[in-house]
Amino acid sequence: MPAPHTGGCQCGSVRYVLTTEPIRLGACHCKECQRQSGSAFGMFMPVRKDSLIVTGETKQVTRIAESGNEVTGVFCPECGVRIYHVLKSTPEIVSVKPGTLDDTGWLRPDLFIWMRSAQGWLSVPDGVKALERQT
Repeated sequence: MPAPHTGGCQCGSVRYVLTTEPIRLGACHCKECQRQSGSAFGMFMPVRKDSLIVTGETKQVTRIAESGNEVTGVFCPECGVRIYHVLKSTPEIVSVKPGTLDDTGWLRPDLFIWMRSAQGWLSVPDGVKALERQT
């Protein structure tokens, strides 16, 4: 599916346009992504920061990841849906939460990370690279 891509939060207060294709699409199985998503993993879609145009008020929360990197999550203050996060070590890249896209039918992850904390029942699809940690 070619860009542009549109998306937003659950209540509609925050909307965005992604003007370029994502760098990749992956799933993170670390405990923090499990907690943040309320599921077995969190998905991530890194894009160049200048290709993401966000409208609406957002809030931020910052935490220190297991890697020691500072991670800032950006979310809707009304409904709480995370729109993207950014690592302090790579401020020119933001990682959009792909489930917030209006059209998710074309999504297929090509990378799974932090498999050492993945749920035991989860299997890795054929053709998807799986790493014990994050590179």
